[in-house]
Amino acid sequence: MTEAKQITIPLLNPNEPELQLASLNVSEGEQVEAGQLLCTLESTKSASELYAERSGYIVALTAHKGDLLRAGSLLCWIAAEADWRPPETTTPSPVPVEAGVEGLRITEPARRLAEIQGLDLKSLPVGPLITEAYLQGMIKEGPELNLDVPPTAEKTGDLLLYGGGGHARALIELIQLLDGYRIVGVIDDELKAGTRILDSTVLGSAEMLPELFESGVRLAVNAVGGVGDVMSRVRVFQRLIEAGFDFPTLLHPTSFVEASAVLEAGVQVFPHAYVGSEAHVGFGSIVNTGAVVSHDCQLGRYVNVAPSTSLAGGVNLGRAVLVGMSVTVNLGVQVGDGARIGNSAVIKADVPAGQVVRAGTVWP
Repeated sequence: MTEAKQITIPLLNPNEPELQLASLNVSEGEQVEAGQLLCTLESTKSASELYAERSGYIVALTAHKGDLLRAGSLLCWIAAEADWRPPETTTPSPVPVEAGVEGLRITEPARRLAEIQGLDLKSLPVGPLITEAYLQGMIKEGPELNLDVPPTAEKTGDLLLYGGGGHARALIELIQLLDGYRIVGVIDDELKAGTRILDSTVLGSAEMLPELFESGVRLAVNAVGGVGDVMSRVRVFQRLIEAGFDFPTLLHPTSFVEASAVLEAGVQVFPHAYVGSEAHVGFGSIVNTGAVVSHDCQLGRYVNVAPSTSLAGGVNLGRAVLVGMSVTVNLGVQVGDGARIGNSAVIKADVPAGQVVRAGTVWP
């Protein structure tokens, strides 16, 4: 390498020239390798990671975590020698933001965390760019989502499914293996009434819920998996609870749940899954095919544990956590509310609320 390389701030959104420096992973004078993560940038629409384009030393880095930087400005140089100096140093100073301009400015990761935590966006300050890190500083033990959760439904009888996708088909075949239930039909807000889903029929949209309840149907199953948008699953529960329905806990005959484990209402346990001694699985959670939830694990509300995932003993998953396929979570790890863990990741330490762990990576 004969020349130093400029590292500049990219333009992620043509309508938004400022980016928040959400994390800074290098320091002045540090030696880096090609492909090493330099920083994470956030706009109101997206987040992006910036990597070293070559090996060398970090020179002329003056930005700090939390700074608001303009697209095109200099972050640093990567030079062959630690004592190299650029001819002119550009300082990426923070960009002032006028309060009240175009209302609230919030990054997409922060918006998702606010939604999961049930925060009113109107309560957030107008002017500064609201990032995920900013919200995490506000949230210590975020408020419970505003759902008055019913107890586990012990009764059997007629039930309906809300949602007509792939998760619904898996549930239909699971329910058909259980005694005492009869599926009266499927509610779906997008599929046309009369559409067939295996042996069941779409009855209509959510507008039919009061009518079905009045007809004597008291049990409902949330058939929206919520992968990629966990709040879509939470909203279905909201509608069903407001309509008065109860939620059976569904266990596939090939699953195994220890006698000391506690499963709240609306939990779904799929084929060959295991729930260990004194584990607690919160309202509306999914333990998918072949997943292992070991002894003393605590799963919050609306958790989705994907197929073939293994949770070691004492793992604690917060509310609305999504865990991808074939993930391994080590003994005693805590995963905060709304975190998303990609397929095949290995989790060796606690994961903050709202954090996204990329597929195939080792955390941290």
